[in-house]
This record gives sequence, structure tokens and C-alpha cells, in this order.
Amino acid sequence: MKICRFDDNRLGLVDGDKILDVTSALDALPAYRYPLPRTDQLIENLDMLKPRILEAAKSAKCVPVSSVTLLPPVANPGKVVAAPVNYKAHLEESRADVEINHNRQVIEIQTIGMFLKATSSIVGASEGVKVSLPERRNDHEIELVAIIGKKARNVSKEDALNYVAGYCTGLDMTIRGPEERSLRKSLDTFTVLGPWFVTADEFGEPSGQQMVLTVNDEPRQNANTRDLILSVRDLISWGSTFYTFQPGDILMTGTPEGVNRVVAGDTIKATIDKIGTMSVKVR
Repeated sequence: MKICRFDDNRLGLVDGDKILDVTSALDALPAYRYPLPRTDQLIENLDMLKPRILEAAKSAKCVPVSSVTLLPPVANPGKVVAAPVNYKAHLEESRADVEINHNRQVIEIQTIGMFLKATSSIVGASEGVKVSLPERRNDHEIELVAIIGKKARNVSKEDALNYVAGYCTGLDMTIRGPEERSLRKSLDTFTVLGPWFVTADEFGEPSGQQMVLTVNDEPRQNANTRDLILSVRDLISWGSTFYTFQPGDILMTGTPEGVNRVVAGDTIKATIDKIGTMSVKVR
């Protein structure tokens, strides 16, 4: 399944260039009172909701993808965990480009570890990216994103993918400079997720997926997830020794080489095998 959130928090089942409005399937979710759950309830209850989504699709209103506002596919992630310099060629370009490294040593992911991004930075494809500090270099970074589907703590590498609900495309936008990664990558709109998520059973093995990013149709990034230094399995297993992953948590797996500047007026197109293309405006 390809599942999206659109317009006024509607739930959609993506079918080619159309969306089936299956919001009625959410009626099966339990009612909540304060204090609210600290997990995303769509993701936590996805297995229960899948047959209801398919049933709702039989009589659902159909709208073109091009006519809707695409929201982040996960409404309430508890945390965004990100993997820095997780492709060898990007590690090399980061060490070679002073505008990226800002005269600091770029350390391998196995040593420096992962980092957190603010959930307030998350937007959907339709909202786009806002350049708040145009005097600084603002870069694009395409990434495969794994959406955690169930509570995960100290999981094995062999079992790690069983904790994934689905996958989407991510843009890990960043301002270059001397500050810590978590600050420079947590500006409003600097975590773009979308255009929808593909359930893990449909997506299959995350290794071997091609990723392409263009800016104004100019090729910038073109790589394959088989070249990750730490695989999705590795990241989930390693991360779960530090964090307890919860349903709806976002795992950004790292960007390949080719990162570069964007400015207001640009259009970023990010494509990943089995997911599709996410078009994002920069303003």
C-alpha cells in the first residue's frame, strides 16, 4: 500500500496518479483523552487498519494527486533520528569541501553516532522548504526514510526490518556552518517527508533502491542504498541500543554525495525506487 495524508488531515490510498479517500477507516481507532499517547496511532494500529482501508477504498471518492495538499505521511512522530555521513562518497566530499566541513574534522558515523532533529521541522511535500537564513548556504540532502512500526529496544540486526511499518522519501535540509548538526538541520520546514509512505510488505528490501535528486531539472544526487555504510538493519539495531524506538518514529538513513545549495524559487524533485517522485518548492 501507498498511504498518504492530504488536505484537512484526510487519509488516502494512492493508486497511480489518483488518491482514494479512505478517511473513514480511521473510525476504527480508539478514542483518546489527555494525556495522549506518545506514539502515532495510525502507524501503531496499521495492521488493524489495513483491511479497513481496503474496504473503504471500494466506495471511496477519488481525487487526482495533483489536486491535493500533501501532508507529512506520519502525523505525530515522537522523534526523528538521523544518520550523518552514511555514504562513503559523501564522507569524502564532506571532508574535501570547506563549505561543508567548516574547517572541522568530519568523523565517521561509526564513531560520531546518530543525532536527533526537531519534530517541529517536519513538513509535507506541498508545504515546501523555507529559506530562513538566505545569507547562509542551504543544502538539499535526499534520504530513504524508515518509519518505525512498533516498539523496538535492543533488537538484533537480523530482526530489525520487522520493526519497520513503511518507507518514504526524506529531504534532510541543512544550513552549513559551525553549529551542531541538530541545530542546523532543525529549522522549520527542514525535514520534508513524503510524498506518501509505502508499507514495508510492498516496499520489500530497503537495500538496492536507486535515489535521484534534481534541482530545476539539473541532476544533483544519484546513488543507491546498497552503498550505505550502515544499512537500515544496522541503524535500527544500533539505534535501539541507545533509544527505545516507538511507532511513528522517523529514521533518516543518510544522504549520498552531490549535496549542494538551493535558493528561493528552486524546485527540488526527489525520486526513490518503489516510492515515486516528491516535488518540493523552495521559498
